Amino acid sequence: MTVADVLLLALGAVAVGAGALVVTGAHLVRSGLYLVVSLGAIAGLYLVLGAELVAWVQILVYVGAVVVLLLFAVMLTRAPIGPSDDLDRPPLPAAAIGAGVGLGLAVLLADAFHWIEYPQPETGTAERLGTEIFGTWVLPFEVLSILLLSALVGAIVLSRPDIGARPAVPGETGETEPVPAEEVEA
Repeated sequence: MTVADVLLLALGAVAVGAGALVVTGAHLVRSGLYLVVSLGAIAGLYLVLGAELVAWVQILVYVGAVVVLLLFAVMLTRAPIGPSDDLDRPPLPAAAIGAGVGLGLAVLLADAFHWIEYPQPETGTAERLGTEIFGTWVLPFEVLSILLLSALVGAIVLSRPDIGARPAVPGETGETEPVPAEEVEA
C-alpha cells in the first residue's frame, strides 16, 4: 500500500464522515460547515489523483461560492440557526431509500458499461481547459455569475423590509390619524 493509497482512504473517510454529519445534523449552520469539510476532503482527493485544476475549481466554486451562498441564505432569511426539532426524521425510511438508490445506481452502472475497459482520451492540460472555458464557454460562464449575483442581491432585498419599502401614507392602508382630544369633545 503506497502513500497515495493511504491518503485516498483517509480523505475518503473524512469526506464520507463529514457528509454523514451534514445530513444527520440538527444544527443547520454546523451542517453547512460539515459540508465545507466534506467538499474540502474531495478537493484533497483530486489533488492526490493529480488533478490540481479540478481541485482548485472544487475549492473555488463549491467551497468558496456555493457553501458561502448557502450560509448567507440561511442567515439572511432569518431561518432558525440553532438545533431544530422539525429536522428530525425517522432514520429507517431514509436508510432504506438511500440503500435502494445506491443499489439501483450500482446496477445501472454495471449494466451500462458491462465491465468493459474503454480507451482513455489524451490527457488534457490546464491551458487547453482554460481555452475551452474562456473561449467557447465564456457566455454561459458569465451568465452563471450574473445569476448567482442576482440571487445574492435578491436574498438581501427580501430579508430587509426597509429596502424598497414605500413610506406609509395615512389613510391608504386603512390607518387613521389620531384625532386631537379637542375635536372629540366638540
